Amino acid sequence: MSVAVDPHRAGFVGIVGRPNAGKSTLLNALIGEKIAITARQPQTTRTSIQGVLTTPEAQIVFVDTPGMHASDTLFNKRMMDNIRAALGGRDVVLFVADGVKPVTDDDAHAVSALRNAKAVLVVNKIDRVEDKRLLLPLIERYIALFPFLEAVPVSARTGDGLDELTRVIQKYLPEGPPLFPDDYLTDQPMRFLASEIIRERILHATREEVPHAAAVVIERWEETPRVTKIEATIHVERHGQKTILIGARGEMLKKIGSEARVQIERMLGAKVFLGLRVKVTPNWREDPAFLNAIDWHTMVGSEHTNR
Repeated sequence: MSVAVDPHRAGFVGIVGRPNAGKSTLLNALIGEKIAITARQPQTTRTSIQGVLTTPEAQIVFVDTPGMHASDTLFNKRMMDNIRAALGGRDVVLFVADGVKPVTDDDAHAVSALRNAKAVLVVNKIDRVEDKRLLLPLIERYIALFPFLEAVPVSARTGDGLDELTRVIQKYLPEGPPLFPDDYLTDQPMRFLASEIIRERILHATREEVPHAAAVVIERWEETPRVTKIEATIHVERHGQKTILIGARGEMLKKIGSEARVQIERMLGAKVFLGLRVKVTPNWREDPAFLNAIDWHTMVGSEHTNR
């Protein structure tokens, strides 16, 4: 007697939600590798990040997005374009909600953007909810706003609920063969990942006024048998921000560079020389040519990253 085998499934899953809901942390936890930077500041993610989870039963292609927010600059408008792209043509959409905070009008507005998407509600940060009975009314409030397929409470930080979330996602994916090789992890070029690691260390190290005014451009990438030489420019909008980034006697920039170098070496599995400089580029967030230059799609070295 033959045993029925569930068909293999594969598809694209968009991850959306309000700023600071933990979308990038969730992506990293689901993939099991760090491919999206995280920080305490909202709107850390600036572009869509593709990460691939391959299991014996399914291949899930995740697309992370910036947090849903008001489009007040050309830069923010481009981030919102990434969100709309992530919603279009996805087999499943994960709407990530902060399980610690009550539902606000901004949350309701973000939910309304789902329109006709096949969406799963992911209530994140449950490790910070002392009374778990509070999760049910929160879930009911979101379900009153949109007909979610299911609701899954998780903690991206501790891993609680992630196995159940993976099972739920797989259930709603279409049947089909894998879309990428088994070792495919992300479509981000190494140059982009390195620039994001540098930006993450800026986010962690500097004051609130600097992070979103900083953009990192890799100017030089030279691989030799002994060392990978990387030179990067950190662009800020004002001289005061440059002063903060450099710090007294250059200590802040040294700290950022040292921490970033360690993480880049871990990513590359090779010794790295990292040189950083800071340049004032006024109003770069409104400059189309500059925004095109820092778009990872235009970067050299777009080969996929393996596990």
